[in-house]
Amino acid sequence: MKAYLAMLDARFRGLLQYRSAAIAGIGTQLFFGYVRVMIFAAFYRSSDAAQPMTAEQVVSYIWLSQAFLLLAMFGVESEIAAMIRSGGVAYELTRPVDLYGMWYSRCLAARLAPTLLRAVPQLVLAYAFLGLQAPASVSALGWSLLAILSGAALAGAISAAMTISLLWTISGEGISRLAPAVIFLFSGIIVPLPLFPAWLQPIVQAMPFRGLIDVPFQAYLGLLTGTAALMGIVQTWVWIAVFVMAGRLMLQRGLKQLVAQGG
Repeated sequence: MKAYLAMLDARFRGLLQYRSAAIAGIGTQLFFGYVRVMIFAAFYRSSDAAQPMTAEQVVSYIWLSQAFLLLAMFGVESEIAAMIRSGGVAYELTRPVDLYGMWYSRCLAARLAPTLLRAVPQLVLAYAFLGLQAPASVSALGWSLLAILSGAALAGAISAAMTISLLWTISGEGISRLAPAVIFLFSGIIVPLPLFPAWLQPIVQAMPFRGLIDVPFQAYLGLLTGTAALMGIVQTWVWIAVFVMAGRLMLQRGLKQLVAQGG
């Protein structure tokens, strides 16, 4: 366990150095968040129909999802991708540790560090000036924090599976471009999941991606409480187990056919 925590810490610290990129990202995410707020404000002003979320809750949901956007903005882990392309992955096989655990630690750090750099300033600005509400209650904040940590663990498992797929695809461009579109739609970033039509709710509620965005922020707003919040977090951990097992199986099979060339 110490080896994996050390890798997580080293990769996390390395990624914290990219402060200029984080500042640029904060500006971009605030701009697009404001655009999204205006779109939903127009929607609520033009409709008298009852909605499952109030306009104020939607605004808060949007700013929360913008702050934690990078939890759902998936791509392959760059260092591992470079090793697979160059043949340097052979050195990874000589380490006296579990390879999946090592790669999962790298992928988890790659999700956590950039998210942390961007999330805190955005949350402060959104709460002070842009309409982000405080948590519905102390218990809502607790459920939300637990769900965010669970979502981060899920993000690491999904990212690890995507990265392991490079053992077959090498470039990774296909999955890096297709996955974010699907995950953005079904995690709640594009449209909050409670606003999806009733006939689609059973599908989106069963998918793994709601654990990244929707569960934490419905809990924050008090829309998921008690047993419902707990079941949402349990569902997230079930999907974590699924992706971890799938990733391990993919890695086991991929290493059997791995050919590393070079001197």
